[in-house]
Amino acid sequence: MLSSVLPLVLQALGNPDLSVSSVSTLKKICRECKYDLPPYATNIVAVSQEVLIKQIHKTSQCMWLMQALGFLLSALPVEEILRNLHSLITPYIQQLEKLSEETPNPSNKLMVHIFASETNHFPPIKALFELVTSVTLTIFQQGPRDHPDIVDSFMQLQAQALKRKPDLFLSESLDVKAVFHCGVLSLKFPEAPTVKSTCFFFTELIPHCADIPPVGQIVQEDGKLLLLAVLEAIGGQSSRSLMDQFAEVLFCLNKHCFALLTVWLKEALRSPGFPSSRVSDDQKDTFSQQVLRERVNKRRVKDIVKEFTLVCRGLHGTEYAADY
Repeated sequence: MLSSVLPLVLQALGNPDLSVSSVSTLKKICRECKYDLPPYATNIVAVSQEVLIKQIHKTSQCMWLMQALGFLLSALPVEEILRNLHSLITPYIQQLEKLSEETPNPSNKLMVHIFASETNHFPPIKALFELVTSVTLTIFQQGPRDHPDIVDSFMQLQAQALKRKPDLFLSESLDVKAVFHCGVLSLKFPEAPTVKSTCFFFTELIPHCADIPPVGQIVQEDGKLLLLAVLEAIGGQSSRSLMDQFAEVLFCLNKHCFALLTVWLKEALRSPGFPSSRVSDDQKDTFSQQVLRERVNKRRVKDIVKEFTLVCRGLHGTEYAADY
């Protein structure tokens, strides 16, 4: 049945008069039959890409089409997801590069950001961002450990979105909770660049607790998981070279979620042997009090974290720590 219906739907995609019906039908097919679609994936992506570039459809239909592609790609193996996603995104990157060359202001040529562009130049940035996010979350579900480079890029993308167009996180189509949990997982990766990008993501996310309700809700509900991951890292699970980045996340929590952090720290550090069996209850209390006092001086928090991580690792006062 798919082999007879799909060609008709894909042909109709190129007709502006059939925009609503063709796109909504494709979205329904991709949602309800996604596991039967891998043999047709290349063709669906190619036709969709063509109509998006030609701007045949209005903004709402473009977003439906992106959602349809998200359903489609989520049923593919990781390698196929990446190949199709790359082919889908490349034309937009090329358009952005071309736009930057046409921009009179040379300072704008230094770096082309998806989020810095005007949406009237090509199909909605919002839809493209949500597509990339949804298919990358699929890769997380399949197991992200083999793809630290993808996780690194994904966290950078999310951080840049928060920095430049935070209202993207107001979208009902964006699974903020899933992105948050992927971030917590990514903090535990052994690859330093991935961890740095993830810390950058959280330092951009946490300040929006007050003005972006979905962010505020997930931080309130699951922020303790983030703190536990940070404390585990400080306790010895991550390289000492990354302590400044973890200190910045801790500082951000203290600055924007002080009341919650006070409770979370007390609960977390109450656990025996956490975040290290080498630290006493008194040392944990001192660390907690020192952190909570510093809501302005980030440099001081970094020093506090560096001192505490040495104690956690049994290195405090040793020659090995002298160069730290």
